[in-house]
Amino acid sequence: MAALRRTLHVATLAAGARRALAGSLAGSCLADRRLWDKLHADTRKGHVPTFDWFFGYEETQGLLLPLLQETAAACPLRVLDVGCGTSSLCTGLYTQCPYPVDVLGVDFSPVAIAHMKRLLEGGEGQTPLCPGHPASRLHFMQADAQNLEPVASSGSFHLVLDKGTWDAVARGGPQGAYQLLSECLRVLRPQGTLIQFSDEDPDVRLPYLEQGSPGWSVTVQEVGPFGGITYFAYLVQGSH
Repeated sequence: MAALRRTLHVATLAAGARRALAGSLAGSCLADRRLWDKLHADTRKGHVPTFDWFFGYEETQGLLLPLLQETAAACPLRVLDVGCGTSSLCTGLYTQCPYPVDVLGVDFSPVAIAHMKRLLEGGEGQTPLCPGHPASRLHFMQADAQNLEPVASSGSFHLVLDKGTWDAVARGGPQGAYQLLSECLRVLRPQGTLIQFSDEDPDVRLPYLEQGSPGWSVTVQEVGPFGGITYFAYLVQGSH
């Protein structure tokens, strides 16, 4: 979580803009939707197409593509990104994945969702995004990741991605983080995979995941380092 507080991995932002964003987050409750509405609105004013905590799609594809290839018999693969914000994770999967994917990005910030819909559709004079596979699809919906009932039925996704969302929700207390985990596992297929990307140490994160995921396999892989920081991919998987 340290990097979530101190590092904004946005190479295209000017240094002054990065400092302004980091300052706006210092001491704030990262579970507060108003904070994210303001952050995404400020980022949009800077004409930055996407904004990534930790890292973007490019840094995750080495882990994601082999995992997607294993389940490529399902067509298309359903992928859910909880707390997508304006990250490049959804758009990267849609535009670069060679396998057919049906990606849904959800976030409780209406500002973030409106921005990503414009990016997808080519609003404000931009070129619409093109899929990496003809059968791939990408959608964005406003929803609270702690209550996915309005947008996702049980057992409906092959892969659920959480890049920094647990970290943000946990700032409001462990109860919300456990509710987030419960919802992610509810919408997963029995043989599906949840991946949490974080900089939080395994000694801290693993006990929470193991306690909150009875009957699921919990493992961890190092990711990076990027920008001098080592991150972790926490995989919660059903039986294969």
